[in-house]
Amino acid sequence: MNALLKKAIAECIGTFVLVFAACGVAGFTGGSLVATALTFGLVIVAMAYSIGRISGCHINPAVSLGCLLTKRMTLKEFGVYVCSQVAGGFLGAVLVFGIFKMGKVTPLGDACNGPVGGAMTAGGIIGALLTEIILTCIFVYVILNVTDEKAGTSKKAGIIIGLTLTLVHLIGIPLTGTSVNPARSIATAFSALIYNGTTTALAQVWMFIVAPLAGAACAAFLYKFLHTEKE
Repeated sequence: MNALLKKAIAECIGTFVLVFAACGVAGFTGGSLVATALTFGLVIVAMAYSIGRISGCHINPAVSLGCLLTKRMTLKEFGVYVCSQVAGGFLGAVLVFGIFKMGKVTPLGDACNGPVGGAMTAGGIIGALLTEIILTCIFVYVILNVTDEKAGTSKKAGIIIGLTLTLVHLIGIPLTGTSVNPARSIATAFSALIYNGTTTALAQVWMFIVAPLAGAACAAFLYKFLHTEKE
């Protein structure tokens, strides 16, 4: 099987698991801060040590952008990764929203959408954008560092990245609901529209695409500026 195809499938599976598990926990627990944050982190750890050796376990367009800007992947690979991540996230969201619907329990909505309502808590649109940019920058910057071959942390990278994502969610959930991942936000925004008929998340989703990508670009710049040795 083509190597890039294997990577695409791995990224699709990883993002599916992330959205299905983490958004499912967010919905079942009513958006519990600790439970949701821990689930996002634990999924990253699980996926890092399962699909990491295949695709690097980005499962997030922002992470892939950081790798593209630091020349760890090609533009073609970036495009394939992002498409796979969005597809996997959408499948995970559609399935978990559907399970909630079939179970006739409280519709999955605000608790797992991230954007819904939370943007105002962070100080309006500007506050939400700044929050997501900063949190994504922190997350991607850590990833770029711990996955650097020179760092000597490759065996521990999955745990460090998972704990960092947990930290980011603990900070961000009360402010924006935490996205730092465009694929997840796109998936849940469209699923909320399909199953609940609500358009709030879809109307706000642009912020949770733009801000994480901007944060990833900032992280790549910092990494290159601080860690690239002069020839």
